[in-house]
Amino acid sequence: MTEKKVILTGDRPTGKLHIGHYVGSLMNRVKLQNSGDYESYIMIADQQALTDNARDPEKIRNSLIQVALDYLAVGIDPEKSTILVQSQIPALSELTMHYLNLVTVSRLNRNPTVKTEIKQKKFGQSVPAGFFIYPVSQAADITAFKATTVPVGEDQEPMLEQTREIARSFNSIYGQQILVEPEGYFPPKGMGRIPGLDGNAKMSKSLNNAIYLSDDEDTINKKIMSMYTDPDHIHVSDPGKVEGNTVFTYLDIFDTDTQKVADLKAEYQHGGLGDVKIKRYLNEVLQAELAPIRAKRETYESDIEGVYDILKKGSEKANVVANQTLKEVQDAMGINYFG
Repeated sequence: MTEKKVILTGDRPTGKLHIGHYVGSLMNRVKLQNSGDYESYIMIADQQALTDNARDPEKIRNSLIQVALDYLAVGIDPEKSTILVQSQIPALSELTMHYLNLVTVSRLNRNPTVKTEIKQKKFGQSVPAGFFIYPVSQAADITAFKATTVPVGEDQEPMLEQTREIARSFNSIYGQQILVEPEGYFPPKGMGRIPGLDGNAKMSKSLNNAIYLSDDEDTINKKIMSMYTDPDHIHVSDPGKVEGNTVFTYLDIFDTDTQKVADLKAEYQHGGLGDVKIKRYLNEVLQAELAPIRAKRETYESDIEGVYDILKKGSEKANVVANQTLKEVQDAMGINYFG
């Protein structure tokens, strides 16, 4: 019997999840979970979120349960996947400390993902130390569960490479093949990122250009009607562009009737199809996609204590696995002095 591969993935709890998360990762997690080929660990990375939100812990506390609700609403099943809270697994912090001795400051400085995020967050010279070393913390998260597979976007490949380097160094220095070098599992081309409502290349909470999984019907409709289309398409009779037109980008992603989308594109490009009409059609498509998710979320929301129980049980299960890896690591290092 072939041993199952192990997946580790997760999100920082800095707010509710939106359809960008749904398309970019959540749909795929559910698919992988239901395939039966993987043992899945899905982590709410609250410690990582605190690396740049330490002065606003309430934001992280409030967001933690929102992320959990979104997970359950899209179909992440606690009977099939272990949903855990990062801060409740002490072994992860201990592993991070051990791994920090295997990584140089100059190597962390060269990590392109960290460099990009430091620039985006405008830290300048005031980078929190916890944020600077989070690739090492991430390596601890991945190796603690001996994950073979990590679903990520292509921009996260440098983080995975850092994890592989740490695992390789540890195994070489201590002469035992304890840590697993993970491989990335990347989304299909064109499915990794969904543009914001304003046409911005990325949908994000900070840009206020997102449709959330928890948005009600009226809110979704209003957001769709405000979406960026073709600024030169002023009159219904004007020929319009579909490239870069957010409405058509969303239809390509969410509408299964590809022939209808192709016909709408042709009509829009020829002239004679108004923005309001295609937005109304997109609203129908998205409402059909999100209504069952929202309903399921509301069901779980009526029993928050039950959701916390799911997180507690998942974290307890994860603790057993992470503690075993920590013991193996410390045994290899020869620092389990008292047995």
